[in-house]
Amino acid sequence: MRRFSVREDNVITQPTLTSAVVSRKTAVVLLGVVILIWGSNWPIMKIAMAEQLIGPFTFAFVRVAMSAVLMFLVAGIAGQLRFPSRHDWPVVCSIGLIQMGTFMGLVNFALQYVPAGRSAILTYTTPIWVVPMAMLVLGERVTPKKWGGFLLGIAGVIVMFNPLGFDWSDPNVLKGNGIMIFTAFLWAVLMIHTRRHRWEGSPLSLAPWQFLVATLVLLPVVAWVEADRDIIWSAKTMTVLLYNGPVATAFCFWAMISVTRALPAVSTSLGMLGVPVVGVVSAVLVLGEVVSLTNLAGLVLIGSGLVLLALAENPGPP
Repeated sequence: MRRFSVREDNVITQPTLTSAVVSRKTAVVLLGVVILIWGSNWPIMKIAMAEQLIGPFTFAFVRVAMSAVLMFLVAGIAGQLRFPSRHDWPVVCSIGLIQMGTFMGLVNFALQYVPAGRSAILTYTTPIWVVPMAMLVLGERVTPKKWGGFLLGIAGVIVMFNPLGFDWSDPNVLKGNGIMIFTAFLWAVLMIHTRRHRWEGSPLSLAPWQFLVATLVLLPVVAWVEADRDIIWSAKTMTVLLYNGPVATAFCFWAMISVTRALPAVSTSLGMLGVPVVGVVSAVLVLGEVVSLTNLAGLVLIGSGLVLLALAENPGPP
């Protein structure tokens, strides 16, 4: 079975790579940098939404548009810019539509109502939902370790959605938390779709087109939903956009390509569990969010479940 390294914020990386392999030491450093960038991005995105600097779907649009331009330039310089094959186009479109377009837009929208730390935890439930889908759709065998990871993860979700976990009387809070779980579920659907696809193009050659699809998908949404909403241009707004476009998306995409080629899959999977942890800690430091017992218990249960799932998918030593 082909393995995929998946993450938050943004990109499913394919196993067929043509870029140079970095050293293991460099890959470990890059993995640590990505964890810090993606984890600390949760309070940054929350600031943009809480202060209404930019509309949620406009934010996602600008982010993928900037990344598309950068990835076209990088792929061209690297000699990897080519039109995707007919075989790759369906998945290029699904990644652009679901993961880069819909996922980013909905996460930004939900961040208006959900704390950054809690959002970071909920979106990392994606691998949990893959377990039953893979069994039902792909006919994969679910091992006891996978069942254990799935049940731990579900227990974590139940803990986070217990009546004492947040204000159930507030419809916006319910909507925001529900959307966060939905985005994780939606990403799981995409993982099932891409799981057995045999890629013909390299990640670097396909990335520009995936970002272009996301840009084209979000453009009519912005025109329809947020046409009358202005962007509050300021130094803070520009910092948020530059951090999210070139850094948290384009750079991290390249970095994760390098990491997944140089390190074992289990090491990458377990290492990426640091993202929600950094997200929670940075939300406390930057936004002054309080780590509730509910969120802490949910993080421990969901994290434990993801560890079991990572070990079940990759039984070798990390």
